[in-house]
Amino acid sequence: MLCEKCGSAIESITCDQCGNVIVKLGPFCYSCGREIVPSADKQEADTVDFTERLLCVDGACIGVVEKGVCKICGKPYTSES
Repeated sequence: MLCEKCGSAIESITCDQCGNVIVKLGPFCYSCGREIVPSADKQEADTVDFTERLLCVDGACIGVVEKGVCKICGKPYTSES
């Protein structure tokens, strides 16, 4: 679906109960009131793989290293070989 005002794409889904294509505004279908349950495929796509991330070398920081530096504190990553 496209937004009538700006023309950008809006997430829409088909309700399992009534079959109407609706804009996903919340956890319920606004046509029939049934709870919208996300599909297993969508849930799997939204999961993040944490096995490949690098944590900050500073033990007190909770940041993740991207492009060689911590996103939180800015410390450069140094391998602890």
